[in-house]
Amino acid sequence: MNKKSVIMIIAIILVIVLIGLVVFGIIGKATAKVEHPIAEIKVEGYDVPIVVELYPEYAENTVKNFIALANSGFYDGLIVHRVEKNFVIQTGDPEGTGNGGPKFSSLDSSIEKDSDSDKKYSIKGEFTRNGYDNGLSHTRGVISMARSSYSAELAEEGYNSAGSQFFICLVNTPSLNGQYAGFGKVISGMEETVDKISEVELGVNKDEETGAETPTSKPKNDVVISSIKVDTKGIDYGMPEYEEAFDYSAWYMKRYYGM
Repeated sequence: MNKKSVIMIIAIILVIVLIGLVVFGIIGKATAKVEHPIAEIKVEGYDVPIVVELYPEYAENTVKNFIALANSGFYDGLIVHRVEKNFVIQTGDPEGTGNGGPKFSSLDSSIEKDSDSDKKYSIKGEFTRNGYDNGLSHTRGVISMARSSYSAELAEEGYNSAGSQFFICLVNTPSLNGQYAGFGKVISGMEETVDKISEVELGVNKDEETGAETPTSKPKNDVVISSIKVDTKGIDYGMPEYEEAFDYSAWYMKRYYGM
């Protein structure tokens, strides 16, 4: 075999090796497992944090919104305002009543808090009934966005009314599938903390005239979120898309009283 033939063979081998490395790299990138962001929810009085794996592949903008709020400290100090055994526990309302939500200043530091331009905001509901491909089922431990439910006339406004409130499913709840934006799941702390919260004593509303008591879904003693922090695994998810929240009270007054 002459020298020219040897060089040719070596060149062919090198080309084959290079092609193999390129193909291997492409396959590796395609099959590499992307680490999901991990949220750690600490609750006062509970030793074990609630650890949640977030799934941007199901609800990308919802995850962006949650990460931005959590890592800004928005949730720190808020209470669990709703507990329904064999259904959900819910938190994320800055008012603690179930009617509150985030404002522009929660995401945009250039807007002065509680100024005239600091409006409540909402995000679009990323679920199938609203035209989004979200196949995450509401099984036990799934975390999902709460939203308002208006009349059929205002279905779209209700679908796109989520802001900061979220709930954790205590049991499999298929009736919520396609109607609420599930965006993660508890991977630890379910039995130690979430289930224990579901067992707390609930408050009652007392009629001052009759003395009759009506049970509520709000804990008698505050269950306080001390902090929520999200480890994004080095990925910058960016800021969410959001818009000024629909003002149902203003709509109602105009619709029925012309005000």
